[in-house]
Amino acid sequence: MNLLSIAIILFLILELLNVFLLYFTPETTRGNGLGVFNAYEKSKSDPAVHSLVKYLINWVAGTKLIFIALLIVVLATGNATVKIWSVLALIISISTFYWRLYPAIKRIDANNGLCPKGYSKTLGLMIAGFMAVFMIVLVLSFIL
Repeated sequence: MNLLSIAIILFLILELLNVFLLYFTPETTRGNGLGVFNAYEKSKSDPAVHSLVKYLINWVAGTKLIFIALLIVVLATGNATVKIWSVLALIISISTFYWRLYPAIKRIDANNGLCPKGYSKTLGLMIAGFMAVFMIVLVLSFIL
């Protein structure tokens, strides 16, 4: 098994765990749980808003399942070239977090909307870490 496959499998496992959290315990503070957002608990006081929030949670989980399924296909059928392009696509798609989501979560954090305070920085570093690992694996796949 090559480094690209190992990196994809590790990402798959993390994403699968996030899907389970989103579907079965969305209020958790682990993974992509919404428990870090103070507004999640507040949304429960308005049934219409909470229904929308639950819908969006399930939409995110479903989208993650699409990524997972496609990555499983890449692992099962893709050659080295397909895996290289897949890892590059993951880097690019993950980097879009910094375009809209990171500015939004930084604002929420600045307005005391997250618990623990400063979680936006932690999340930003974690996403950067994923991208760095994928970039390192991509470079090593060309060297080794």
